[in-house]
Amino acid sequence: MEYLTFALAKGRLSEKTLELFEKIGICFDDMKEKSRKLIFTNEEYKIKIFLSKSSDVPTYVESGTADIGIVGKDTILEENRNLYELLDLKLGKCKMIVAGKEEALKILDNNDLRVATKYPNIAKDYFFKQKHQTVEIIKLNGSVELAPIVGLSDVIVDIVETGNTLIANGLMPLADICPLSARVVANRVSMKTEHKRIMDIIDKLREVI
Repeated sequence: MEYLTFALAKGRLSEKTLELFEKIGICFDDMKEKSRKLIFTNEEYKIKIFLSKSSDVPTYVESGTADIGIVGKDTILEENRNLYELLDLKLGKCKMIVAGKEEALKILDNNDLRVATKYPNIAKDYFFKQKHQTVEIIKLNGSVELAPIVGLSDVIVDIVETGNTLIANGLMPLADICPLSARVVANRVSMKTEHKRIMDIIDKLREVI
């Protein structure tokens, strides 16, 4: 039997995912040891997992390097890869929103709106396809909350969990784009060749969520 390979986003999400795996009896004892290893195996179930940057998980899954990936919905939407989305793990719940100063509400429907974001594809999809607006997208890599404060943009598109950072910087939610949480995605070929094994794991995970 070949290994079924999982790509997991590094950090808190991978830790929470492994806790779910333990609940369904799939453990990776070598992950509990302090090491720099990136690949771990469970010989009983013939499962291999590796940790990667979240934005790379959809790439690994689409290419077939991983059969299954576990990553945030924001990354799935932003990367827009050809994958099957199988299950919402209900982990890391938050939402993607449009935010800005209160006065930005008056210009939110303008076609010359300037939008700063780490997620240009999600922002384009929302404004161009859903709202039919032509806006200027400004790609940033750091704290996007700064952009409307210093005048770089009118609004931002970003993830919000509690909203405390927005409030602390004099910003407010202006519109909801979509809810976000961790999702299980699968390679399209793997879903055919390893369908039973994959769905057995999905069914077990669904029971413990």
